[in-house]
Amino acid sequence: MGVRLAIAFLVLVVLGCAEGHCRRTMDAPPEAAAPPPPQADESADSPESDQVFVYKYDGSLQCGMGKAVSVDVMAKELQGIPIRSKSKKNDGLMHIQVCGSITGKANVYEIPAKMLKKAETKGFKKWTFE
Repeated sequence: MGVRLAIAFLVLVVLGCAEGHCRRTMDAPPEAAAPPPPQADESADSPESDQVFVYKYDGSLQCGMGKAVSVDVMAKELQGIPIRSKSKKNDGLMHIQVCGSITGKANVYEIPAKMLKKAETKGFKKWTFE
């Protein structure tokens, strides 16, 4: 009985390899073509290239603790800095789930990149999430 089982196993292995599966080598994946570099004149003239997003947490806390400052009210803190757009966003980070902890909601403003330092002196930070 053991001899028949050994022969059957040997036949399966030989027939399986005859199909080429045992001898096949893995082909190297094709190399992806590098994206073309951006044209210098296109990126320099783009109005988005000189814009940056800054944020400050809105003050909302979990369990209804803390009062959220609206986007429009906080925009007054950026007085003297032109604001192109404003929105309320979640930072996307994980926060401890306990009453009184921050919610991760922030007021986000799009401003000229040359005004970033001025915004940072007012307590805002560059938006690096998403």
